Amino acid sequence: MSPSLAPDPLTDTEYRQLGMALVAGLEATIDRWLQQDLIDIDSSRSGGMLEMTFPDDSRIVVNLQPPLQEIWVAARQGGFHYRCVGGRWLDTRDGSELLASLSRHASAQGGMSLDFRSG
Repeated sequence: MSPSLAPDPLTDTEYRQLGMALVAGLEATIDRWLQQDLIDIDSSRSGGMLEMTFPDDSRIVVNLQPPLQEIWVAARQGGFHYRCVGGRWLDTRDGSELLASLSRHASAQGGMSLDFRSG
């Protein structure tokens, strides 16, 4: 990660609060989509891991990684690691923002435009 993308200095408690809030927000967005009958995404959560199963049976997994203070995303397009930088979760390789990237992955796997940023 380049110096301009140095991660925020977070305590373990701050990391956990931010990470769990992110996962809860993703769940709330999926629940809203289900209520709106937009798309049928099955989601299951176990602690800091959220697994989303799309209608074509493909999956996206969002997983907190406390020892590294990262959030990992596994999607059909690959695996991605995000760190909190300036209050935003940014990819450790290319600096892309987690919710924007997750929206692209979900749209590709869901076969329609899905945006986690509007939740």
